[in-house]
Amino acid sequence: MAWFLVFIAGVFEVAWAIGMKYSDGFSRLVPSVLTVAAMGASIGCLTMAIKSLPVGTAYAVWTGIGAAGTATLGIYLFQEPVTVLRLGSIVLVVVGIVGLKLAS
Repeated sequence: MAWFLVFIAGVFEVAWAIGMKYSDGFSRLVPSVLTVAAMGASIGCLTMAIKSLPVGTAYAVWTGIGAAGTATLGIYLFQEPVTVLRLGSIVLVVVGIVGLKLAS
């Protein structure tokens, strides 16, 4: 259950990172409210998960999910550059996430 919470926290992290783009500097009400709600949900899920997981590992997996997910959605939603180095780096983050999960 704790790893599921870390995953959900990572999904909410992606949501708030993308939400910041849509909130246009917190100048648009609905995207801003949804972004702040996703921030709270992300931290809340992570907080519950680290009750039974090593904090360093859970935090690293959480940020890795957020980084890889946000970079991937940035490519898809905002036409950010797609380069071999960028894609390879995302793959390395995912490999790191899997490695940390397997090590704990």
